Amino acid sequence: MRLSVVIPVFNEAGTIHELVGRVVAARVPAGLVKEIVCVNDASTDGTAARLDALPAMFPEVPIRVIHLPVNRGKGAAVRAGFAAATGDVVLIQDADLEYDPDDYPTLLEPIVEDRADVVYGSRFIGSEPHRVHYFWHSVANRMLTLMSNMMTNLNLTDMEVGYKVFRASVLKRIPPLKCDRFGFEPEVTAKVARLRPRVRVYEVGVSYHGRSYEEGKKITWIDGIKAVLTILRFRIFK
Repeated sequence: MRLSVVIPVFNEAGTIHELVGRVVAARVPAGLVKEIVCVNDASTDGTAARLDALPAMFPEVPIRVIHLPVNRGKGAAVRAGFAAATGDVVLIQDADLEYDPDDYPTLLEPIVEDRADVVYGSRFIGSEPHRVHYFWHSVANRMLTLMSNMMTNLNLTDMEVGYKVFRASVLKRIPPLKCDRFGFEPEVTAKVARLRPRVRVYEVGVSYHGRSYEEGKKITWIDGIKAVLTILRFRIFK
């Protein structure tokens, strides 16, 4: 089976080479072969040139680089990555080093063992290391997850997590994704939960090394409000 690692990228010139190096080096379960799809969301900090250098730096893994002409947000970049992915399994990897590719075996095991069709990481379960950071971000994440669970009848602990893994066959069944920015997270969760027959969703603990705003963190309270509106929209307009 092929594993497609989709990496949405916006203004990560300082991290993208290290991140892709970690993805290339990451262990995966036997029988999986990696490809990497990097989607540049119209970065303005030199990220584009650093992305274009990746195939020559890491020839051992196929790397495809897509440049979007206009900045539209994570959701739009992920959709472009999904469209280009050729794998049987598709994993979303943020480009900012907050999530560790060493967690791939844990994320992929339920799918490889045919126990799951979709796997979410979780920053709130398990014994993996977590950077102690913003209290109110944690509260907001838990509230958004609770609200999403109430609307989807799932019992996730971390709907907003960056690590999400899908069988490609499941992605093909999901109605077209529309949210361009961070609303992607509640949107894809709602649409996965609505599939019939239901898919098998698992959750596994992952490590988390969150950045501060000084270090480049991008999500804000405005994105939290938009997430609430997205959850309500996909509940009301089924």
